[in-house]
Amino acid sequence: MSVSVISVTTSLPAREPSRVLRKFLRNKSAVTGAVLVVTFALLALLAPWISPFDPIKADFMAVRKAPSALHWLGTDELGRDILSRLFWGARTSLMAGCVSVMIAIVIGVPLGLIAGFWQGWLDSVISRVVEALLSCPFLVLAIALGAFLGPSLGNAMIAIGLSAMPIFARLTRAQVMSIRNEEYIEGARAIGLPDRWILWRYVLPNVLSPILVQATLAIASAIITEASLSFLGLGQQPPDASWGAMLNTARSFLEQSPWMSIFPGLAIFLTVQGFNLLGDGLRDALDPRSE
Repeated sequence: MSVSVISVTTSLPAREPSRVLRKFLRNKSAVTGAVLVVTFALLALLAPWISPFDPIKADFMAVRKAPSALHWLGTDELGRDILSRLFWGARTSLMAGCVSVMIAIVIGVPLGLIAGFWQGWLDSVISRVVEALLSCPFLVLAIALGAFLGPSLGNAMIAIGLSAMPIFARLTRAQVMSIRNEEYIEGARAIGLPDRWILWRYVLPNVLSPILVQATLAIASAIITEASLSFLGLGQQPPDASWGAMLNTARSFLEQSPWMSIFPGLAIFLTVQGFNLLGDGLRDALDPRSE
C-alpha cells in the first residue's frame, strides 16, 4: 500500500505541467499573446544588432521623412530613424514593466503572507495601509510618486512598483486566508514545524499561481504607466528612446507627420494586448476547475 501511494505522489508533478501546457496551447488567444510578448522581447534583446541606424543620432538632412525604402517607418523631428527607436524603446518599456512588477511582488507578497497567516494587529495595520493606497487610482498614485522622486527611468520604475504593491499584498492575503486552516497546514503545525517553514514550504507554493497571473496582467498596466510617465517627462529622459516620449514629441506633428505617433502607439497597443491575452490564458490554464 505504501509503495502505491509513493508512486502516485511522485507522478503527479510530472503530469500537472503537461496538463497546464495542453490547456494553454488549446487557447488560441493565449498563444497569440505569448507570440506577441516573445516577439517584442526578442526585438528588445536584439536591438543593438538589428537596428538599422543609431537611435539617438540626429540627421538634419532627413527630418520628418515619410516611410521609405531607407527608413521603413520614417524619421522624427531630428531625423532619427523611428524603427530603430522603436526597437530600443521596447527595451525601456519591457524593462520598466518587468522591474516595476518585481518591486511590487518583492514588497507586496511578504506583506500579504504576514497579514493573512498571522492576522491580529499585524493584519489590521497592513490592511489599513493597503486600503489607503488602493483608494488612490493607480495611475494618479504613480504620477504623484514619479513627480516626488524626480524624472528618470529608475524612479519611474520605483513609482510604478510601489503603486502596484497594494494589489499583490491584498491578493496574497486573500489567498493565504483561504488556505491557512486547511488540514495539511494544521498537520504541519501539529508536528511542530515553525511558522516560517510552513509559509515557505506549504503556503507560498499554493498562492503562486494567482500571483503569476496577476504579475502578467500587471506588466501590461506598468507598460502603459511607464509610457504615460515618459509622455509627461517623468520617465525615460531624452535622447534615449521611449515609446511614451516618442508619442509626446509626435503630438506636435500629428497632421504633418502622422507616422511619428502611429507606430509607437501601435507598439504599445500590441505589447499590452499580448500581456493581457497571456495573463488570461495563464489564468484559465492554471485554474483546475476549467477544463
